[in-house]
Amino acid sequence: MQTERCIAGIDVHKKMLAVVVGKTHERTMQVERAKFGTTTQDLQLLRDWLQACAVEEVVMESTGQYHKPVWLHLEGCFRLHLAQAQSNRGPKGRKRDFADALRLVKRFLSEDLILSYVPDAEQRLWRRLTRTKTSLGDQRKRLQLQVEALLEEMMLKLSSVVSDLFGASGRRILKAIAAGEEDPTKLASLGDERLKASEEELQRALKGRAHAAHRLILGLYLRQVELIDEQEAILEREISVAMRAHEAVVERLADVPGLGLDSAHQIIAEMGPGAAAFPSAGQAASWVGVCPGREESW
Repeated sequence: MQTERCIAGIDVHKKMLAVVVGKTHERTMQVERAKFGTTTQDLQLLRDWLQACAVEEVVMESTGQYHKPVWLHLEGCFRLHLAQAQSNRGPKGRKRDFADALRLVKRFLSEDLILSYVPDAEQRLWRRLTRTKTSLGDQRKRLQLQVEALLEEMMLKLSSVVSDLFGASGRRILKAIAAGEEDPTKLASLGDERLKASEEELQRALKGRAHAAHRLILGLYLRQVELIDEQEAILEREISVAMRAHEAVVERLADVPGLGLDSAHQIIAEMGPGAAAFPSAGQAASWVGVCPGREESW
């Protein structure tokens, strides 16, 4: 242990915080304990108490989402560290509030904790925007699967002849089906000339049997898709504005083969415009999860 350090360990719960302050001097440690709630008023009391104890650094576990209000309230007042919960696991996985908080302090001082990378406030907002956009994209994919399943119930094989159900041709046809159109010839005429399928193939794929309930549900799905598209466009504009100061970095990343504007925004949001938190390219690749394996066969 280093001489004269004052570290606080916080065991985070949804409604309660168990806090241990460890003051080290040579080979001894003086310990103080306290419990706090998690409301804004409670967190203000926690901050005041930590400052009164002359705390310099605070380490807490990444317990679900519950550490975030604590982090936000203490940010700027102390050097904060977020430990992966597994690295602070107690004997046989037992949870004992103050014991866990004290273990955080001791393992932090002995450098036995695995600490998470927490970006600055601006980058965290970028992450919120890009991750929300990604979540919307996932919802859109699920809707496409639901629409395809619904079409199978209607005995319509549109997805067999149209590669993108939510493309321009697919949407025109789906909207017509939802509106009550059943004539395969009329539905096929809504397809774009650039479709690989012939009009005859479209007509055969669009001959089915739709119930009023099917058309109702299809219409609801299509309205959800339109809403998601609008929300994605709003987020795309907001992300571009938020990263305007790093436009040159965005453009360089977007030009990399296999990437694009959306991928560039996601990479910068996750790693920062300069990936400054990573000492080497290898460590950055390892954090992302694309580090190549070293397995060899003979």
